Amino acid sequence: MLGEYRISGRRASDIAASVERGVASGDLAPGHVLPPMRELATLLGVNPNTVAAAYRTLRERGVIETAGRRGSRVRPRPASTSRGSLRVEAPPGVRDLGDGNPDPALLPGLGEALAAAADAYGREPGLYGDAAVVPRLGGLARAGLDADGVPAGPVAVTSGSLDAIERVLAAHLRPGDAVAVEDPGWGALLDLVPALGMRVVPVALDDDGPLPGEVERALRDGARALVVTDRAQNPTGASVSSRRAAELRSVLAEHPGVLLIEDDHGHAIVDLPVHPLAGMTERWAFVRSVSKAYGPDLRLAVLTGDGLTVDRVTGRQRLGPGWVSGLLQRTVAHLWATGAVDTAVVANSYGRRRDALVRALGERGIAAYGRTGMNVWVPVSDETGAVARMLHSGWAVAPGARFRMASPQGVRLTVSSLSAADIEPLADAVAAAAPPARPVSYG
Repeated sequence: MLGEYRISGRRASDIAASVERGVASGDLAPGHVLPPMRELATLLGVNPNTVAAAYRTLRERGVIETAGRRGSRVRPRPASTSRGSLRVEAPPGVRDLGDGNPDPALLPGLGEALAAAADAYGREPGLYGDAAVVPRLGGLARAGLDADGVPAGPVAVTSGSLDAIERVLAAHLRPGDAVAVEDPGWGALLDLVPALGMRVVPVALDDDGPLPGEVERALRDGARALVVTDRAQNPTGASVSSRRAAELRSVLAEHPGVLLIEDDHGHAIVDLPVHPLAGMTERWAFVRSVSKAYGPDLRLAVLTGDGLTVDRVTGRQRLGPGWVSGLLQRTVAHLWATGAVDTAVVANSYGRRRDALVRALGERGIAAYGRTGMNVWVPVSDETGAVARMLHSGWAVAPGARFRMASPQGVRLTVSSLSAADIEPLADAVAAAAPPARPVSYG
């Protein structure tokens, strides 16, 4: 079971350290099954409770995972390994379509908004003890959420959507708990969940969002939380439709104890309406980021949810960073209030490029997906070979391994930097690098 590697130690901390050394050296490879607690306790001559404490520590650190009667095993992807590191660096002369960045030409200028924020600061500097949410930002955020049908709830501000999701998960779940996540899905989220010591449960999706049957299966099997991307899903571009939202609400209604987290990072870059699922479970959170529409460096997201969830998030936030900069909040509030981003124009710009690429690939017999947002997902039969051949032909794309768990192989292409003249040459390169694969669903 463990090959030649022998776990050692008499104390829980020593046993945990021994396992971590084995993982670091490669002697305990990902997927290796650890001995049952009583068996290891007998081998080491210690109390089974000591081994149980060591295993608990390892789970909390994201080193191992436990799946009931199947026992404990080394995590398939240690928490220290970031999926973001699975990127292809574009050498000189190669176009980078793998970075996932928005088109800088579509981002608003910040000069006026920053000046307005500085002016407001000059009149009333932010000080200790001030409200964590700038009233103007909070009012604008709540009005927008109300208009989109998001249930009433208090508003908090976090340092981006991943920060919000981490805080919500930590507010309700413990290490070892299972979290249902879209597959393929956002690589950073797939890293975050195990880094918290929790277990990822993949949920397949199509153009309309997570498949209801898959969600039902995950929740029935014990997932304590579900994370759904409402629009511009990364990497597939899926957007939860009205009909799919109704189906998912019906599933959630049967599992009121599940924590629901909705990620609306596509806000202001997608002209399709959002169809919130919130309100069907006792604990829920809805996160709206400004990164894609206003610029990743702003690092701000607004969060609403049920009262207990938001209270736990803000309470823990006070013990860490305290609050998100009021200057930053005032800057975003000014951008919102002045209509600095024309959603229809931005959505149309990404849509033209995305739709043209999907259409051109279809003409070459290549299945591709990209209903909303700035990405196109292309299923392939040989991911590594496709990425290498694309690089050789002058295009760097994101390997699907950054986004996949159980779903078939694929590559992600970000259309933000494409011009109309790029579409045909790029489609030719994809067709040459990844011949038509057997059509499959994302899951």
